[in-house]
Amino acid sequence: MPSGSRKRVEAPAREGEESALFVRSAARAFAVLEAFKSKPRPLSLGELASATGLGKSATQRLVHTLQRLGYLMRDPENRGYIPGTALLDRSFDALRVNPVVERATAVLLELRRNARERVDFSLFDRMTIVYAVRLQSKRETFNATLVGRRLPTYCSSGGRAALSRLPETEARAILEASDRQQLTARTIVDLPEILAKVSEARRDGFALALEEILIGEVVLAAPVLGNDGRPVGAVHIAGSLSEWRVEDFRARFAPLATEAARAIGP
Repeated sequence: MPSGSRKRVEAPAREGEESALFVRSAARAFAVLEAFKSKPRPLSLGELASATGLGKSATQRLVHTLQRLGYLMRDPENRGYIPGTALLDRSFDALRVNPVVERATAVLLELRRNARERVDFSLFDRMTIVYAVRLQSKRETFNATLVGRRLPTYCSSGGRAALSRLPETEARAILEASDRQQLTARTIVDLPEILAKVSEARRDGFALALEEILIGEVVLAAPVLGNDGRPVGAVHIAGSLSEWRVEDFRARFAPLATEAARAIGP
């Protein structure tokens, strides 16, 4: 390589990039925004370039453009860049145009009054679920209050509830493709054990997870189906094991969750 020249670094390949319709420049812009997924803090220009695999010059142009459009902003303490408020506008758009989220919100408000525990609605996205509605209880952690949080399908009650309404071969394929890591000491990562939990959910009409995401938490979820009978999401009810015996929690909330899920569906 000639002195002073610099090898161009390409961003990692993305799904669908082989299509002639795929716009690489748009994908690079989103790669900058997605860098905060694994590093939830202010990022410098160099850190953004490193995270995306783009050159510093290309990253600088993208950051400038995104900043002008409101999708990035300078950290108030000048430690780098953070996601801008325009991203919240797009999240608002995504939620308000989704008819399932609109139906779920009304149903969950009533469910929250009856349950007096945290209730959530998540959207099923194959290997993950993403929270679209969250109504809080008397005790919460910061992450448990945020719409947009993603959790793995394999270890979440909502994910297993959704998998239970898929053909068994499809559910197994999703689980086999998942990066099954322990989030707590009680997270189930063994494929046969997870499949057994999915089978239980198929039999019972709901799934139960104990401390697999957060120690001390029990979560019950029922699947929400679309017009085609496939899962689109799940209704969750979460409680504390310091206040509930598992058997009592299941008996109290399984009927409420399944009734709410049916009310949201077609």
